[in-house]
Amino acid sequence: MDILDEITAHKRLEVAALKKRMPLEQLQTKMEAVLAAGSQHSMRAALAASSTGIIAEFKRKSPSKGWIKEEGRAVIIPLSYQNNGAAALSILADGKYFGGSPEFITAARQSGVTLPILYKEFVIDEYQLYMARLAGASAVLLIAAELSKSECRQLMGKAHELGLEVLLEMHSEPELEYAALEPDMCGINNRNLGTFVTDVANSFRLAEKLPAETLKVSESGIGSPETLAALRQCGFRGFLMGERFMKEKDPGAALGQFIAKL
Repeated sequence: MDILDEITAHKRLEVAALKKRMPLEQLQTKMEAVLAAGSQHSMRAALAASSTGIIAEFKRKSPSKGWIKEEGRAVIIPLSYQNNGAAALSILADGKYFGGSPEFITAARQSGVTLPILYKEFVIDEYQLYMARLAGASAVLLIAAELSKSECRQLMGKAHELGLEVLLEMHSEPELEYAALEPDMCGINNRNLGTFVTDVANSFRLAEKLPAETLKVSESGIGSPETLAALRQCGFRGFLMGERFMKEKDPGAALGQFIAKL
């Protein structure tokens, strides 16, 4: 069993337990007020309009590296990212493997974050989409490697119904056929979710194979302004970066320094 299989298997148990604690019907009732309040800011539009396109990620832990910043607080770092020039944010919602929580998104919103926020989670059930929208997310991640095409299409439809955009993540050439589902954004993950080996060359290799009209996001392994600039030349408009900033003493300041060098 590779790491993605392990995470997905655990996620199914986790979602089943959540449904017992709070049935879907209760989430749907809560959602009525949220939907009446209007939609969130568009992540796609924010990336398209940005000169940097950086999606700064609040990521405290990873399965391959353990704790990156266990003391990191959602009421401080995401707002600091916003104040230092991020185009959008990504916040991990998985607890067991990434030290995250949907509550971190709510905390970031309460701290004053207005940027679009990506609900970074292993989404396998529409229940999680309700959780994302209720937490204050603007978009959700769907991963081609853990979903069939029909599952992906169904979850994408429900996400849009709830006012959420979709970043559809692909890693290999066979997965690029999922782009035909026309998600709001197409992501190329430079990290193999089976082995967690990261190689940014993956984005360069697959960029031209994506539909020209899609908004392309390169995920993981972007370590320098030069790499980001080269990816932009290849057509990418979004750049998801987490560990690059989270490993620094002040992630927000590190983002600001990175942008200054672009």
